[in-house]
Amino acid sequence: MRVPTIHLNGTSKEALLEQVVAAQAAVCAALHALREAWPNGRDYYPQGPGALREAEAEMNSRCARLDSVDRELGALALAIYEGGHGR
Repeated sequence: MRVPTIHLNGTSKEALLEQVVAAQAAVCAALHALREAWPNGRDYYPQGPGALREAEAEMNSRCARLDSVDRELGALALAIYEGGHGR
């Protein structure tokens, strides 16, 4: 992961952390909203026996992608907190 270098001519450590933490909070909010929209069997049974499983698999995939972004942002925030570096 490419981590910013903390130095006098760059963005302050505090500002970088604030930006990444805000982005992570937004991803967490999106993940929560996505989970609130979890497929309900009543909305899929007219489509046949496999429809709900397919919708759940698609939702799991969406959640996994957001979880991945959340973990990356957490790692980035930790790296910035620990001082930041070029790579």
